[in-house]
Amino acid sequence: MQRRNEWFYPRGGLERDGWQTVVDATTPGWAHTGLRVAELGDGTQLALPQDGHERIVVPLAGSFTVTYGGSEPIEKTELEGRASVFDGPTDVLYLSSAVAATITGSGRVAVAEAPTTAVYPSVYIPRSDVPVELRGAGRSSRQVHNFGTPGALDADKLIVCEVITPSENWSSYPPHKHDENIPGTESRLEEIYYFESAVSKGLAAPSAADPFGYMRTYASAAGEIDILAEVRTGDVGLVPHGWHGPCVAAPGYDLYYLNVMAGPDAAREWLISDDPAHGWVRDTWQGQEFDSRLPYTQSEGTTA
Repeated sequence: MQRRNEWFYPRGGLERDGWQTVVDATTPGWAHTGLRVAELGDGTQLALPQDGHERIVVPLAGSFTVTYGGSEPIEKTELEGRASVFDGPTDVLYLSSAVAATITGSGRVAVAEAPTTAVYPSVYIPRSDVPVELRGAGRSSRQVHNFGTPGALDADKLIVCEVITPSENWSSYPPHKHDENIPGTESRLEEIYYFESAVSKGLAAPSAADPFGYMRTYASAAGEIDILAEVRTGDVGLVPHGWHGPCVAAPGYDLYYLNVMAGPDAAREWLISDDPAHGWVRDTWQGQEFDSRLPYTQSEGTTA
């Protein structure tokens, strides 16, 4: 029997081997994507083996050095990073499946990954080259950083982006899915949601403030799934199939999520189908003003 939230993991529920979060092929029911999240400092370092995975290193908060190469690490890239995920886009590093790497630095870092037999070259993407998309309108306004999408990055399987949803807004809406191979219409993609939440920019809050939002996922013809969960910093939602959305930022709190996608289809495409019960909502955005609080950008003095 399907249990509500069985695909949802609160912070700490996926901790392993020095990482706060690990999603990989050992995660039950999972095959095509992976995610690692860790806090670094005090001279610690994390190793990424050369094991047939393409990866993107994403600074969440802080700055990092990535050393990488074939049998011996020979390249070094400095990631300037940012103060927090709510300070606009960050520079990122795509790591070829042909390299091993170590990460050092101070702060919180994510590594998105996907298994592959193909080899693409490693590439550094500076913050200034990250495509920033303002999507939706009104209370469905959100900001998307498309550094790892097909239009911005050459890769084999991996599709990665991040989304900022200001307080009281909805994102991943209308609910949609990508669990069927319908050429030109829909692609099959597993998806990972990694969440962070914080007091909304410009607001003063007491120390007892508890930033949160909500995530919803429900069954499609491809399979049963039922997530209706409060989400906070460090939580992870997995979407193997099904309609997913909305993600909702509670009043007073901004919501962030990192999306990691990959699937079994030959083509690397992000093609979705809206839930026909709710897709009509897109038409109501015509003529609505976009949320004036966006875009969130890096403020003076907030460089990590």
